[in-house]
Amino acid sequence: MSVASIRRLAAGAAVIAAASGGAVYLSPSVASSDKGGGPILDSLRRRIGDPTASVPSRSAQESSLIAATASDPLDVLVIGGGATGSGVALDAATRGLRVGLVEREDFSSGTSSRSTKLIHGGVRYLEKAVFNLDYGQLKLVFHALEERKQLIENAPHLCHALPCMTPCFDWFEVIYFWMGLKMYDLVAGPRLLHLSRYYSAKESIELFPTLARKGKDKNLRGTVVYYDGQMNDSRLNVGLACTAALAGAAVLNHAEVVSLITDDSTKRIIGARVRNNLTGQEFNTYAKVVVNAAGPFCDSIRKMIDEDTKTNDLSKQRWMGLIVPKTKDGRVVFMLPWLGRTVAGTTDSNTSITSLPEPHEDEIQFILDAISDYLNIKVRRTDVLSAWSGIRPLAMDPTAKSTESISRDHVVFEENPGLVTITGGKWTTYRSMAEDAVDAAIKSGKLSPTNECVTQKLQLLGSYGWEPSSFTTLAQQYVRMKKTYGGKVVPGAMDTAAAKHLSHAYGSMADRVATIAQEEGLGKRLAHGHPFLEAEVAYCARHEYCESAVDFIARRCRIAFLDTDAAARALQRVVEILASEHKWDKSRQKQELQKAKEFLETFKSSKNAQFNDGKHN
Repeated sequence: MSVASIRRLAAGAAVIAAASGGAVYLSPSVASSDKGGGPILDSLRRRIGDPTASVPSRSAQESSLIAATASDPLDVLVIGGGATGSGVALDAATRGLRVGLVEREDFSSGTSSRSTKLIHGGVRYLEKAVFNLDYGQLKLVFHALEERKQLIENAPHLCHALPCMTPCFDWFEVIYFWMGLKMYDLVAGPRLLHLSRYYSAKESIELFPTLARKGKDKNLRGTVVYYDGQMNDSRLNVGLACTAALAGAAVLNHAEVVSLITDDSTKRIIGARVRNNLTGQEFNTYAKVVVNAAGPFCDSIRKMIDEDTKTNDLSKQRWMGLIVPKTKDGRVVFMLPWLGRTVAGTTDSNTSITSLPEPHEDEIQFILDAISDYLNIKVRRTDVLSAWSGIRPLAMDPTAKSTESISRDHVVFEENPGLVTITGGKWTTYRSMAEDAVDAAIKSGKLSPTNECVTQKLQLLGSYGWEPSSFTTLAQQYVRMKKTYGGKVVPGAMDTAAAKHLSHAYGSMADRVATIAQEEGLGKRLAHGHPFLEAEVAYCARHEYCESAVDFIARRCRIAFLDTDAAARALQRVVEILASEHKWDKSRQKQELQKAKEFLETFKSSKNAQFNDGKHN
C-alpha cells in the first residue's frame, strides 16, 4: 500500500510540471455500541446517518435565532463558522444544549479553507521536545496524534493517510531523519497510520521520478518516508456545520455580528445584534453564553466591549499549489498531492490582518525556487494554477505580560462575563478545542447539558455507510444526463473520475448528487479537465447553505484553489444554476459574477499563465 501511495505522490508532483437517489443504509458496525457512547450517541448517529435527512432551511435557521429572546435565550451563541466555531456548535448541540451559530461570510471562508490540507501530529513539535527537553511540546504531539486518528475515522471520505517523503543528501541526514521519524512512530503507538521507512536512492527515484539526484553538489543518499493525514478542509468544515444543523443547532452563514448586547445591571454579555448580509435586515438574538470563535477576527469581537483590548499576534500561512525540512531561511517547504493537483507551500510569517489575504509574489517565487532545488525539473511561474494564503492567530493569554505566552496551542478565556473566547490551535485539534470551549461555556453560564461530550466517536454527515469502494456503485447505477448547447438532453457515463470525486466529496450523500445529475439533466462538467458536475451546484444550494457563487467555487467545490482560470470559465453556469435555485433576478446574477471575478483575482494565476481548456498553451 505504501508504495502505491507514494507513486500517487510522485504522480501528483508531476502535475505541477505538466500543468505545468439510491438507498444508503447506516452500517451496523457504526450504529452499534462497539464505537462507544450508548443510547444518546446511537440516536445521534441514526439522525446524522439517515440517508433522507435534510438540514433545516436557511429561513428556518434565522427564525430560530430570532426566536431566542431575553426571556427565552439560547444556551450558547457561537460567533464564527470556521473549523473551531462549527466544532463548538456541534459539540454543544450534541450535549443537548440549545445552540445558535452566526458567520459573517461563509463556513470556512477564512483560515479554515486556506490550510496546508494536512492533519498532522506535529513532528516538528517532537523535534523541539527532544532538543529542548520540553514536556509541553511532547504533550502537544501526543494530543495531536490522538486527534489526527479521530478526525480521519470521523470523516473517512474527506480524510486519508498521506506519505511524506524527505530527501537526504548525506548519510548524517539519513540517520537523523530516520531516527527522528522512528521516534514519531513510537510516540504515535496505536495512533500510528503507517510505519515510516528508509528508501535507497534508486528506490526513491523509482517512486518519485522527478526527484533530484543531486543537491548542492551532493548525491542523493535516499529518502525517509513517514505518514500524516490529509483532508479536504473546507468540505470538512461545511460537513461540520451541516452535521451541527442536523444535531439541532441553528447555523446561519452570511450573518454578521454588528454589536454585542450587555445586561445593564450585571454587565454580562447576553446576546448579539446580527445583520443578515444577504438581505441587510438586522435582528437581536440572546444567549446565556456567547462563544467567540472568529479566528483571526476574534479581537474585533472583543473590541466591541473594550476598544483597548490587547490583541493577538497573527501568523500568515502562504500556500499555493516533498517535505523540505529546512530552507535557506529556516522554514519548511512542502509539496503535496491534493485533489489531482499539487499544493506547494511554506510555513508562517508575520502579517497584518485582512479578510482576503493575497500571496506575495516574492513568497511564491521563494517556494518555487525551494522545491526546484529538490526536483530534476524546473518548476516555472507559469505552472502555477492558483495561489492563495491564509491567516491564523497565535494563541496568547490576554493577561500575560510578555509575548512568551504566544503559542500554537489554543487558549480559552473569559475576559468579560458571558463572552468565552477561543483562539489559536490548528485544524487537527479543532474537536478538542471545541470541547474545551463548550466546557468553559457550561461553567460560565451554569448550563445543564444532558450528557458529556460525544464528538470523539461521532462521525460527520456523509461518513455513515461510506466505503472506499462506494464510487463503484455510483459509476454502475447512475448516468450523467447532459444538456447540449442546443438544449437537447443526452446521456453520458458516470465515469470513474466523476464517481470518485462525488464519493469522496459527499460521502454517502453522493447518491443524492448523482440523482440530480441523472433526473434533472445536470450531469455536465462545469469545466474541462475537472470532475465537478452542474448537479453539485443545485445540491449545495439545497442542502449545504450555498448562498453565493464564491461559496461554491471556493468552498463547496475547490476549483478556485485548484485552477483559477477553470473556475472563471465555470462561473457563468454556476451563477445560472444558483439563480434558478435561489430565484435571483438579473441584477443579482450580474452582482454575483462580478464578486466572484474579484475574488478570483486575489488568487493571481490568470495574470501569470496562459491556459486553453485547462491546459498550457
